[in-house]
Amino acid sequence: MKRTSRDIRTANRYDVLRHIIAESPVSRQQLAAATGLSLATVATLVGELLDFGMLVEVGFEDSDGGRPRGLVAVNASGGALIGVDVAETYVHVELFDLALTVLARADEELRPDERDAARLVERIAAAVAGVVERSAVAADRVLGVGVSMPGQVDREGGVSVYAANWNWHDVPLLGLLAEHLPYPLHLDNPLRASTVAEQWFGAARGRGDAVVVNLGTGVGAGLALGGALHRGVTNSAGEWGHTTLVLDGRPCHCGNHGCVETYVGAPAIMRTLRELSPGSPLLRPDDQTATIEALGRALADGDPVAVQVVRETARYLGAALADLVNLLNPEVIVLSSWVAAALGEPLLAEVREAVARRALRRPFESVEIVLCPIPSNPVSLGAATFALESSLAAMRSKHLRTS
Repeated sequence: MKRTSRDIRTANRYDVLRHIIAESPVSRQQLAAATGLSLATVATLVGELLDFGMLVEVGFEDSDGGRPRGLVAVNASGGALIGVDVAETYVHVELFDLALTVLARADEELRPDERDAARLVERIAAAVAGVVERSAVAADRVLGVGVSMPGQVDREGGVSVYAANWNWHDVPLLGLLAEHLPYPLHLDNPLRASTVAEQWFGAARGRGDAVVVNLGTGVGAGLALGGALHRGVTNSAGEWGHTTLVLDGRPCHCGNHGCVETYVGAPAIMRTLRELSPGSPLLRPDDQTATIEALGRALADGDPVAVQVVRETARYLGAALADLVNLLNPEVIVLSSWVAAALGEPLLAEVREAVARRALRRPFESVEIVLCPIPSNPVSLGAATFALESSLAAMRSKHLRTS
């Protein structure tokens, strides 16, 4: 699809704001050099962001004998953003200022009997209300709430189209949430949220082609191609976890057999542990998080069972990632989400070796495979960034009407 001049202008505004958030305070000249935009374009975009209250002027810097250069910085107190990460086992909510610093957070565990839509909406709404109250941010300063839901979502309609692990079909999630929350609401899934977080703040920043792999209960791959988030025709791109890895392999919630998810997701890792060591004390049969965390600790201690489980997992994960390397030829692959964080560097080392064995040499030599470098929750950060982007777009519309 051909990008319009407005699309390009919006992308340029995001690029400028990304650099300001990362480098504050910064001069317009530095922004032009960093983004490749003309100084005139940068000056216009900075002017808009100043008018919107997202930036402030913060003084001057010397410029090698010339006129002092004005510096701008993010106006952290100019608004607040909320990111909600809903996963199969938890709800995690964070409230950020405009510098994307966490001001308050909430964590709620989800029991299997709390996957009913009405009950889940109540839990999300209560957690959002809680972070607003604890942050002491006025409700009218909240610019928006981004909600990440597992599975396929209709971003425009605010509908959870299909969540395989919950057997959800066409749940009007944002409509239900709007009955409880007075803020602008934005829906997407963790693949897109993690990718946007990496583009703004992580390993995909400044990279044209990137893959962000979510390793959790479910598995998927967020895609940034040509510097832009790739959504596909129905916002379903990235369902790599439901591509076939083993013909007639393990059964999957989606109805297929042998999906990538059935070999590298958290329940799959638990199954591998059970198959390799049926009586292992590392296995907590009803607790994914506890099992994966126990595996991570045992791995760090060199436990042979843990090493074997992770090596077997990495063998399958490496084969599936090699397909992405050969197919997409990305600059970077980021291993993200809580399973990747728990298993850490040992998993990464095994995965790199497995990909090297299976990927074509030229694309493999050009790809960097890394763990997510974002210190906070990348999904809630990305969800909040969706709210930021939507807020910028809405402000732009207002600017056009009044200019």
